[in-house]
Amino acid sequence: MGGKTEFAVLIVYHSQSGASAQLAAASWRGATEHNSAARIERAADVGATDIKQSSGVLFVCAENSGRLSGGMKDLLDRIFYPLISAGCSLPYALLVTAGNDGRGAVAEAQRILSGIPFTEALEPRIIRGPVDPEALKCAEELGAGFAVGLEMGIF
Repeated sequence: MGGKTEFAVLIVYHSQSGASAQLAAASWRGATEHNSAARIERAADVGATDIKQSSGVLFVCAENSGRLSGGMKDLLDRIFYPLISAGCSLPYALLVTAGNDGRGAVAEAQRILSGIPFTEALEPRIIRGPVDPEALKCAEELGAGFAVGLEMGIF
């Protein structure tokens, strides 16, 4: 693919209530422990070029009414065809916050991302209920694991 910039891990989030933003920040803290070039961006501020310049993407969002949150769905809609046209295939990880389920959002994201085609690097994580210290630790570990896997070429 070439054209990689200085950052390897791109953490992209959409947050209405602030929960996904908290989890994205925790993921970024974990990633930066192992990759100082990790970057965090709101989904509304990211385009296909940003994705193409990364080595892997960690998507963080909420489940809304059993589906992927609108802001994350908008991002995936905007990047889908440009990334296919560019032949961009990257590893990704997914972190979803949900009131009680989360599986609908995960399934929708997996379906879209597999069509680009992106490769699922890690099992999706679902944080159910309010964001608490345990949830933040889980997000931080996910960010760290994803960054290390990318750096080691595992994904």
